[in-house]
Amino acid sequence: MNLVLKLILAHLIGDFLLQSDSWIKDKEDRKWRSPALLLHALIHGALVFVFLLPYSLNEYILAAPFIFVLHWIIDASKLQYQGGNGSKRRVWFVMDQLAHFLVIGAVWYFYEGSSQFFRFLNNEQFLLTIVSVFFLAHPSSMIIKILISGWSPEEKGDKEHSLDNAGKYIGILERLFVFGFIITNNWEGIGFLLAAKSVFRFGDLNKAKDRNLTEYILIGTLISFGFAMLTGIIYLYFS
Repeated sequence: MNLVLKLILAHLIGDFLLQSDSWIKDKEDRKWRSPALLLHALIHGALVFVFLLPYSLNEYILAAPFIFVLHWIIDASKLQYQGGNGSKRRVWFVMDQLAHFLVIGAVWYFYEGSSQFFRFLNNEQFLLTIVSVFFLAHPSSMIIKILISGWSPEEKGDKEHSLDNAGKYIGILERLFVFGFIITNNWEGIGFLLAAKSVFRFGDLNKAKDRNLTEYILIGTLISFGFAMLTGIIYLYFS
């Protein structure tokens, strides 16, 4: 665990702290030909080398050059294909970070994780957490949508003022927050979250003519919170 934390810290410092706006612009302009890109990857390799100094260098000698080379390849690929489109750039940013963390995971697995990885996957509490989070993120969204579909009010021109899938992601986040509050025994956080959502939804509720929108939002919120609370209680029972 100590090794993977040091590798993650090295990545966060190199990617988000030791990188200026001028470097980012140079990388986007020159792409894989950019000297800033090479220097950026070298900094990542150097940080890994420094953080692994307390370890035996003979044992971990390949970690720094491995991360340096793959970091350059991953960043060069992102710069080459991300384009100028906002949504496409966001997708490539997420893919870029996932690829870097996969490399970190591979280094950890090679040096330390092979003896711990499958034991970790067989941990019942870990599996229970993964199942609970996945249920609250995806299946519960579909179930709630089906349950309240019969009461969905007509939207007249409001859709253009709303972010794409905003309601879906707000619901996922609120359920995960409620679940986190329950399993950490911070039940008061649920009341705070419900109050905060009520305040931000006040404008929508104010626009409701025949209480249709008010009741629709209230039913959806209560079902969403109920799913999260029930999942959290089941988690605590079996953990």
